[in-house]
Amino acid sequence: MNKEKKQLSQSPWALFWRHFRRNRTAMTGGLILVLFYTLAFFADFFAPYGMETQNRMLFNSPPTRPHFFDSTGKFHIRPFVYGKDLVDKKWTKYADDTSRIYPIKFGVRGDTYKFFGLISSNWHLFGVGGEGRIFLIGTDQYGRDVLSRLLFGARISLSVGLVGILLSFVFGMLAGGISGYFGGFTDTVIMRFTELIMSVPGLYLILALRAAFPMEIPSDRMYLIIVAILSFISWAGMSRIIRGMTLSLKENDYVTAARALGLGHLRIIVRHILPNTLSFVIVAATVSVPGYILGEVALSFLGVGIAEPVASWGNMLQQAQSIRVLTSFPWILAPGYVIFITVLAFNFLGDGLRDALDPRKILEAK
Repeated sequence: MNKEKKQLSQSPWALFWRHFRRNRTAMTGGLILVLFYTLAFFADFFAPYGMETQNRMLFNSPPTRPHFFDSTGKFHIRPFVYGKDLVDKKWTKYADDTSRIYPIKFGVRGDTYKFFGLISSNWHLFGVGGEGRIFLIGTDQYGRDVLSRLLFGARISLSVGLVGILLSFVFGMLAGGISGYFGGFTDTVIMRFTELIMSVPGLYLILALRAAFPMEIPSDRMYLIIVAILSFISWAGMSRIIRGMTLSLKENDYVTAARALGLGHLRIIVRHILPNTLSFVIVAATVSVPGYILGEVALSFLGVGIAEPVASWGNMLQQAQSIRVLTSFPWILAPGYVIFITVLAFNFLGDGLRDALDPRKILEAK
């Protein structure tokens, strides 16, 4: 009896969390995303090398394998890596030099960086001393550490989704709320404009908008342009759905009461109507983020997005366009695997949120 009373007294958010955490797939997706965003946020510290650091004598080097036993069979408490020698220039083949042993250390000093341009430091999570090098996912054609560039590239590729969703959904919610609330001529104008945007294929519209800007734009400005372009083509679908929900919500008693109290139309929309659409918006935003990430990847892969030497998952994949690279240096395809895992994690999280925020599921949980 007490257990039933406790369940009835729980808030909707408590019931949501109780139902959501039972979904192991959604929890796994959420944990993966938390890990990826944490690594991206602190990429300077987690990356063993800088984003542009080159090792010209170790281009297209395979992943470095840590060892505990040396060539003589002696056990080492601290893991270590061997030095590498280029033994075949034509086919870019490397061999371990067992005479050079470099212990792996944690909390080491390396390339100097400024954390988001503010705090100067040279501490890194791990690395090797002396002339040793450690490349857990290998190097690219310029001798740059693939793992380090993956972490720095995650800052752009992952943040594009969040910033783009924030801009497009805020604008889409406002446009849809105003359209559904006022109706008439306002509704007609806004909906016809959204239909015009939705009628143009997304990829072609992205390329057309990108072509309107010069190619030599700096990467920081290019990032903002990509976010603006992706947001511009994505708000229309959200506004149509919010408009339909607003048509229903504006007939509720609490909206009528707000009008009777003399509240302004914009305040009614923002304070009383749009908050009641948040359960849908949260799910839609989670499911839509992969589209923004893939949009940035597509632009950078085609050479019209983030340009070298700044790293993004899209321009890193540019190097994996030939059969020879894929067969001889398969680690160059690492960004593709990370993109796949990220998109899958967002979809798992979105499915879990959709089920947990379903009012029928919340009532069943009670």
